[in-house]
Amino acid sequence: MTSTDSPALAAALRTSLPDGAVLTEDVERYAHDDAEWADHATPAAVVLATSLDDAVATVRIAGEHGAPVVPRGAGTGLSGGANAMAGAVVLSLERMTRIVEVNAAERYAVVEAGVLNDDLRRHVAQHGLWYPPDPASQAISTIGGNVATNAGGLCCVKYGVTRDYVLGMTVVLADGSVARLGRTTAKGVTGYDLTGLMVGSEGTLGVVVDVTLKLRPLGGREDRAIVGWFSSLADAGNAVAAVSGAGIVPAALELIDSTCLRAVADWQDWTLPEGAAALLLAKVDEPGAAGEALADRVAAFFEEAGGTQVERAFEADEVDRLFLARRLAYPALERLGPVLTEDVCVPRGAVPEMLSRIERIAREADVVIANIAHAGDGNLHPLIIAPDGDDAAKARAKTAFDRIVDECRALGGTVTGEHGVGLLKLPGAAAELSPAVLAMHRAVKDALDPRGLLNPGKAFPAEG
Repeated sequence: MTSTDSPALAAALRTSLPDGAVLTEDVERYAHDDAEWADHATPAAVVLATSLDDAVATVRIAGEHGAPVVPRGAGTGLSGGANAMAGAVVLSLERMTRIVEVNAAERYAVVEAGVLNDDLRRHVAQHGLWYPPDPASQAISTIGGNVATNAGGLCCVKYGVTRDYVLGMTVVLADGSVARLGRTTAKGVTGYDLTGLMVGSEGTLGVVVDVTLKLRPLGGREDRAIVGWFSSLADAGNAVAAVSGAGIVPAALELIDSTCLRAVADWQDWTLPEGAAALLLAKVDEPGAAGEALADRVAAFFEEAGGTQVERAFEADEVDRLFLARRLAYPALERLGPVLTEDVCVPRGAVPEMLSRIERIAREADVVIANIAHAGDGNLHPLIIAPDGDDAAKARAKTAFDRIVDECRALGGTVTGEHGVGLLKLPGAAAELSPAVLAMHRAVKDALDPRGLLNPGKAFPAEG
């Protein structure tokens, strides 16, 4: 599509959509998600959908004009999955915020794609229910975006990721038709798992407008936090490996290194222990004596691995305060400069070695790399910081980014655990996926989107 087509496209959209739903001016903020490092361009138009009909009309009209469609939620993605290209229509679902149904007896909810993760959790809690997936961005990320990237979170080590809770969805396909996928029953294997296929597809196979989500009972858990301060990142990694090696599955096991800790402490006016190089935050939620015993075992592993200060927390407010440090790490670092965010996942036993390799890469590339991690499942988030306006530092950061991906793969890992491939991870995905697997990806894409207009160039590389 050329830029000369844009006025006709915008006019056609305005004819079919409600007043105020189509934006063509001041749309730069819709050009990219939080992955500013990835390529992006100003879109031809932005549609602020409020209904399924709006989404259908947008996809249909864009197809008639040969325009790419880029689905978007809150724009909190970190891999460029919602980045626009020239001539594209950004289909924003941020205004589709209805919680359509909560069925407490069958333990599911039907929600529109723009519902915020935290809002859903609060709403279903009123029904005695719980939606476990809890990305660190839960206060600002949408369910649709979580589905697009198969988001994880702090408690996914025990309770699973988004895909584990998606029972069904309504999807607008590339030709503007509507497919209602999945079920509301506890079990069901009729046909291919098309619902599972859509989860993590980053808007390249269809536009998800609502989702049916499995819920858990809210009660029956007693949170106990174990906090371990360590004088080295390697010691913290060894503690993670020891907990995993013992077969313990905590409700959360999070790592925060000294760079992140200092950024959060400076921002929130907190005081850190002297010589703290890393913090491990574990949570167990088994009730009663079993929970007590499990917390004791985790604390013992922390101490044996060199934890210089190991503490326990029982009160809910105290547990939440401790884990707030983990959730604040990324925004705290953003205050220091642009952050290039990694999302590698290695076998749990390889966490200490991967952390050591990241430290070496930081030294050799002469960049600042902070580390936060869902350490309990091997999902590491090295955060590479480059000062504003320092192009040389930005180039070194990109080199470090690519080296971290290579080292992850060398340890048997995968290039993205929960943020998605987007644009930033395309080279890593090309190295990870075999030619046969890439051909399967292409076959699925061609079958569902033969013209390649749904979020083109994302999620998987065009060539191996």
